[in-house]
Amino acid sequence: MSLFGNKIESYLGVDIGADGVKLVELRQTKGRPQLWTYGIVEEHISIHPENGERSLAELGSKKSVVIPPVNSEFSLERADHIAVLLSGLIKQARVSGRRAASSLPVSHIFHTIINLPKVPEKEIDGMVQAEIAKVLPLPNDQMQIVYQTVPLSETLEKNYIRLLVTAAPKNMIEFYTRIFQKAGLQLYELETEAFALSRALVGRDDSLTMIVDIGAERTNFSLIDKGLPMTQRSLNLGGAILDTIIADRLGITPGEAQSIKRDISSNSKTVISTEPFIRFLEPLAKEIQYHFDLYLSQTGNEGRKPEKIVLTGGAAFFPPILEYLKSQFPMRVFIGDPWARVLYQDGLKPILNEIAPRMAVALGLALRHF
Repeated sequence: MSLFGNKIESYLGVDIGADGVKLVELRQTKGRPQLWTYGIVEEHISIHPENGERSLAELGSKKSVVIPPVNSEFSLERADHIAVLLSGLIKQARVSGRRAASSLPVSHIFHTIINLPKVPEKEIDGMVQAEIAKVLPLPNDQMQIVYQTVPLSETLEKNYIRLLVTAAPKNMIEFYTRIFQKAGLQLYELETEAFALSRALVGRDDSLTMIVDIGAERTNFSLIDKGLPMTQRSLNLGGAILDTIIADRLGITPGEAQSIKRDISSNSKTVISTEPFIRFLEPLAKEIQYHFDLYLSQTGNEGRKPEKIVLTGGAAFFPPILEYLKSQFPMRVFIGDPWARVLYQDGLKPILNEIAPRMAVALGLALRHF
């Protein structure tokens, strides 16, 4: 669901994350997306609110689903610095297009589902505005608000409509727009990370799926039902915690620990105990179960069985994560392959497989019009 209203075709996706900037450019070949170029620039970028931690109890409260943005987070200086990184990456990757799609971090987004009585279409907007005003931390006129209808059961759809509502602070949208303008790109499309991830990792699969995006600082949980992100949550639980655990146990610096973690992650045959990482793994599993239970309860589908958990993000390849989650959930748990629908040269397969979890958002953005 776009936070902009226009529909200009583009194949360039740009993901600005806590660990840097990633981009993917696609071209169409016989109706299929073909990889044209890609790029990564690594640098710590503070894109999340300082007070972004949310507990399980808080996640059940509507009042907690969005964090009020701090104006300093969207300063001109920060935007210009990120623009310099993006501009350099564009040149390095030899990007040919100048129109780009990007995404907003889950930690800054308000996302909810509301049920309304069936009314004439012209009355829906006013009702949506009134309903979400009760839970938004900022006035409606300071938020960009979009919504779309989602399916209801045959019994309920006679009298109700269900809407998926997404809202983002306007000053954050201006912040992103400035980045792209300064980098020489036209930002024509801005959506949430969950939609990009769903497009890249789930596609048209109707099954109830949880995408777990494990970034450097945070983990985002996106519950996908019939191809749509129905819930989006963010928790202050990222790959940096794994670095700290390794550093503490080996008496080394977090930077050295990160290198060890990457070496372990790059070897699919590495076997490593989950026990040292329980303080990361247990909260991860509890969040997943909590969101499955909450969604099924809210939709009156307690008897329905979730089918998949898809891992992505920079820490997804760390072996204890996949091993532990497989032991906790009676369903398919696997690392998503965002390149599955994309044509590319065979010689690129090893490097693309290695970076796949980090590129899922950028690729999903580039896939918008395929």
